[in-house]
Amino acid sequence: MIIRELCVENFTEIPQAVRNGVERIELCDNLAVGGTTPSYGVIEEAARLVSESKTTLAVMIRPRSGNFIYNSYELKIMETDILKAIEAGAQNLVFGVLTEDNKIDSDALDTLMIASQGLPITFHMAFDEIEDQRAAIDELIEAGIDKILMHGGPLNQPLNTDKIKNLVKYASGRLNILIGGGVNSDNFESLSQMTGTNFVHGTKII
Repeated sequence: MIIRELCVENFTEIPQAVRNGVERIELCDNLAVGGTTPSYGVIEEAARLVSESKTTLAVMIRPRSGNFIYNSYELKIMETDILKAIEAGAQNLVFGVLTEDNKIDSDALDTLMIASQGLPITFHMAFDEIEDQRAAIDELIEAGIDKILMHGGPLNQPLNTDKIKNLVKYASGRLNILIGGGVNSDNFESLSQMTGTNFVHGTKII
């Protein structure tokens, strides 16, 4: 079975998505900049709506647009947003943290994982900026990350299916890889087959 994750901006699309039986929703704000943390009220209302359905709610934790290198103030904001998202009913969380040389920021990741209280975590497309992605997969597995969202390269290019397929094989079920960026209701089945992952993500997935 293919798990479709619909990426939505704010609340408006959620009722129809749940009626259409989408498996997962990633809730963001500001999709024009790649998504930032939605408000407490939006998370709470979305969580209430999905609670009586089979849809799982994942919430983006990202304090601003731009890069994924965060200072101590921004990390404190992310920590608070995680606690509030959980309080509002988030079932999964989505974030990513990098160092200036595009490696995983291990200290920041540890801090956010502790705040997440065992909820399943997706490390988002910050992953595409990492050079040694196999080592990064091992590190994320060790940290307890549940999923990685990736495109396999720059978003203005087609999904790098060969690269993703190799990483799916390398991960070998130790975590799941979500594919996103140009994935839609017309092509998700073929892209799932080509990459070997059952997890697909997009704003037009249904």
